[in-house]
Amino acid sequence: MVRAADNANAAVQTLHGVRYEPHAEVGGQKLRLNGAGTRYKAVFKVYTAGLYLEKPARSLQEIAALPGPKRMSVTMLRDIDSSELGKLFSRGMEDNMERAAFSKLVPGVLRMSQIFTDHKKLLAGETFTVDWIPGHGTQVTVKGQPQGEPFKEPEFFQALLGIWLGPHPADEQLKKALLGEAS
Repeated sequence: MVRAADNANAAVQTLHGVRYEPHAEVGGQKLRLNGAGTRYKAVFKVYTAGLYLEKPARSLQEIAALPGPKRMSVTMLRDIDSSELGKLFSRGMEDNMERAAFSKLVPGVLRMSQIFTDHKKLLAGETFTVDWIPGHGTQVTVKGQPQGEPFKEPEFFQALLGIWLGPHPADEQLKKALLGEAS
């Protein structure tokens, strides 16, 4: 678990060899690392993730209320079948939303699954980011390459964050780490 730094002179945070800079620029705005942690499946380390926001937030609701850009950065710690990852994302979104709200996002969910299916595999050390840029949408970038047009609905980014920060997160310890809570 990495605790978010609240000052401008924060140091680089490292998890399992993955560096999380204290700041990232998204949509022309400087964001700060809110928190970072590791996703475990049983005893296996699957990936690390870092959440960048304009100011600290401690809940999904606080994050939703922030008007500026946001970034979730994920770096794989083991090789994974990308189509399986896409399916897990779909299920994670569905598990953390009301059925009617999820139904409205199905076209985007299918497109997101296809993005990962097209990549076949994500290898240890490879990264993808999900950026919310106001007025632009949610941009998914895999291995440094933007993946098509942004998803325009603000609800889509919020639904993606629900995978990690919703009431039924993929990993409770990772949720706490991304929200900057001490373990």
